[in-house]
Amino acid sequence: MTERYDVRWVRGHVEVFDGRGRFCFSADTVAEAREELRDMGYAA
Repeated sequence: MTERYDVRWVRGHVEVFDGRGRFCFSADTVAEAREELRDMGYAA
């Protein structure tokens, strides 16, 4: 899939937003967020 996602640090955790700026999910670390995106089929 080619959807773009932004990963941002927010108050000690990571929040993931889609290409339109909509909140998708939060994670404790960038690595955890990337793993979740991989599991969803959005990241290599």
